[in-house]
Amino acid sequence: MDKTIEASLKEDYTRPVRDVLWGHIYMTEEFAKLTESAPFMRLCRIHQLGPVYLLYPGATHTRASHSIGVYHLGRRLLQNLTERGAAQWLSPQGVKSFLAACLLHDLGHFPYTHSLKELPLVSHESLTGAVILKEPMKSLVGNTGADPQFTAAIVDKEMTVTDSGGPAGTELFFYRRLLSGALDPDKLDYLNRDARYCGVPYGSQDVDFILSRLIPDKERGTDIDSRLIPNVESVLFSKYLMYRTVYWHRQVRSATAMVKKALIKGLNEGIFTGEELYNLDDHSLFGLLGRKTDCSLTDSVREGRIYSTAAEISSELTVNSNIKDISARSQIEKKLIERLNRAGIPVKEEDLIIDIPEPVSFETGLYVSDEKCSFSQSSSAFKTDTVNSFIKTLYIIRIFINQKYHQKLKTLPDLYDMMYGSLK
Repeated sequence: MDKTIEASLKEDYTRPVRDVLWGHIYMTEEFAKLTESAPFMRLCRIHQLGPVYLLYPGATHTRASHSIGVYHLGRRLLQNLTERGAAQWLSPQGVKSFLAACLLHDLGHFPYTHSLKELPLVSHESLTGAVILKEPMKSLVGNTGADPQFTAAIVDKEMTVTDSGGPAGTELFFYRRLLSGALDPDKLDYLNRDARYCGVPYGSQDVDFILSRLIPDKERGTDIDSRLIPNVESVLFSKYLMYRTVYWHRQVRSATAMVKKALIKGLNEGIFTGEELYNLDDHSLFGLLGRKTDCSLTDSVREGRIYSTAAEISSELTVNSNIKDISARSQIEKKLIERLNRAGIPVKEEDLIIDIPEPVSFETGLYVSDEKCSFSQSSSAFKTDTVNSFIKTLYIIRIFINQKYHQKLKTLPDLYDMMYGSLK
């Protein structure tokens, strides 16, 4: 290994951070200062899984602990890849930039998990890049030996980098593929961490074996050999199970949908702007909604009064393509509310929500070196059709309703036809 690359990954990492999942994580003093900055401290006030703690009380870990875990796995990943040949196309500044990107990749993340995902806002990756390029982060990142612009560009794929003596081109795309892929440090941390804090067994991965067997590739990031196929299958199935039992559990979807509806109402009525939603944490998000709206939805979520599930319908049964559009969905909700009113159930606008899952992907873009083919064409049992079936199973359209009307709905003999008919 190139001695300068080796030094950038091994020397001066003397500041220990104690982590529940990975034990001692070591940083340089300069990297540790990044975790003490105001923008990073905001992540300490954002639950990694948003409202999941309502269902799994232990799920109160933060985006900050996850980010430190991603940094740790990113460093271990680079150590293994450089020992297997990646040092040929890496630079010391690029290595430090990648580690900074791992640590800061969620710096612009919205509070309350994905309740803001469908809203007309700037992506959290772009917000992250912007925060990195502003003070105090710009100087703090530079002090680590990283290039702030290059660090921001690793996270924000829309950002371009002009080479001014620093790493660019091939090295940038290599790091982007490392940070976002089938076996990336982000996924390996959150699957393990989320499962641990929720108390479920589904997310646990053999991280040591995975990191030791990845093969560096200048163009693709990492390749695998057939011995890692079972590990990729484990990651794919674990992600599916975590979505089915944790991330998209009906109660979690309900709480998220309630907060999202309150936000949509506030934006549509001009009560607040999208810019006011940036740089908030969980507490300040609820504070903003409490100050500026009279909507009871957020109070209900905060007090654990989550809406009940009135109907669950497979997305394949829905022929109304407009339902994926927030504005069109709102009109469909109003029509359904009118039907329920005519049936003698006095539901109001904020009492009913149609919930549509956001797009989710199961990354399989890996090359299996000894079988000389892509993962989907390999000896794996997880073919493209199998992965697509995961997605179809997860995509359930739900109609949530205020709990005080749940029992009354049961008295309607044609309830399902009414619900289903509104979505057609």
